[in-house]
Amino acid sequence: MQNVYASWIGHAVVLQVLTGDLRVPVRGVIVAETNEVVRFRVGEGWDIDVYKEMILTVEEDDWAPAFV
Repeated sequence: MQNVYASWIGHAVVLQVLTGDLRVPVRGVIVAETNEVVRFRVGEGWDIDVYKEMILTVEEDDWAPAFV
């Protein structure tokens, strides 16, 4: 399942993540992916790995500032 998120790399997105019984939206930028995880930047220099099985949806972040 690698490269499922390749088209989103470098784009500001909102991930809908399922953890336990909670569905949580997380804003950031997808920076990489492996077979199991998506590397996600949620702040300046703060990257987290999100297991692909936890991701419900990926949506473009309409509130993100435009980068010129």
